Amino acid sequence: MPEPSIVIDRVSKRLGTKQVLRGVSLTIGPGESVVIIGRSGTGKSVLLKHVVGLMQPDAGTVLVDGIDVPSLGHDELLTLRKQMGMLFQGGALFDSLTVGENVGLPLREHTDAEESQVEMVVHEKLQLVGLEGVEHMRPSNLSGGMKKRAALARALALNPKIMLYDEPTTGLDPITADLINRLIRRLQERLGITSIAVTHDMRSAYHIADRIAMLHEGRIHAMGAPAEIQATRDPAVRQFIEGSAEGPLLPT
Repeated sequence: MPEPSIVIDRVSKRLGTKQVLRGVSLTIGPGESVVIIGRSGTGKSVLLKHVVGLMQPDAGTVLVDGIDVPSLGHDELLTLRKQMGMLFQGGALFDSLTVGENVGLPLREHTDAEESQVEMVVHEKLQLVGLEGVEHMRPSNLSGGMKKRAALARALALNPKIMLYDEPTTGLDPITADLINRLIRRLQERLGITSIAVTHDMRSAYHIADRIAMLHEGRIHAMGAPAEIQATRDPAVRQFIEGSAEGPLLPT
C-alpha cells in the first residue's frame, strides 16, 4: 500500500494572541482530493502555508512524501516546492507579463529548459485548461475565469505531484465556477495529482472532494465523503453547509 502523500500530525500554531491551530491532524493519500471547509479566520489558509513551508508549526509536524517539511533548509525547501503547484485566491498573475510569460515563468526560473521547450510546455498547459491561443494576451484583458485557468496552467508548469487550491471559485459566477470545479476534478483524475483545496463554496467542495474536512476551533471537527457531510446531523457542520445564522457557530 503506498505511503500517504501528506501527513499533518498534531500541528499547532499561534499568530499574535490567537491560537489558530490546536493540534490539527490530517492524512491525505496519493492521488486523493481533500477539501478543507470552515469559517473565515479558522486557519484554513494557515494550514496550507504549513504544507508548503511558508509557516513553521509551534508544535507537531508536516510530512510530504515522508519528508519533514519544518526541518528543511532553504535549498531543500525550494526543491520540494517544485513538486507542488498552488492556485492562489486571486490568481496572482503578473500584469507586466503576457499569459505565456506567466505560465513559462516557473520553467525559466527553476529549470535549464531551452526556450523552444518552454514554449511547448506553455502551449501544452494552456491547452490542458482550455486556453489555447491566448499566449500573447495580458492578464488585464482576461475574464475572471480565464485568469483562474491561466494561473492554474502556471501552477501545472513543473508537473507537480501535489496541487494546493486557495478558494478556487471565489469571485466567479456560478457557470464559470462550475467550469473551474470540473477542470480541477479532471486534472486530479487524469494526472493523479494529490489535491488540497480550502473553500467556503460547498457546491465546489462537493464536486471536487474525495473527502471533506471541517476546521473548527483550531481542530478537524468533522471528516467524511461529500455524501456523509451532506447527511450529517452535527449541528455545527449543518449550520455551516446550510449557511444559516442560527446554530452553535456565532457571528464573527
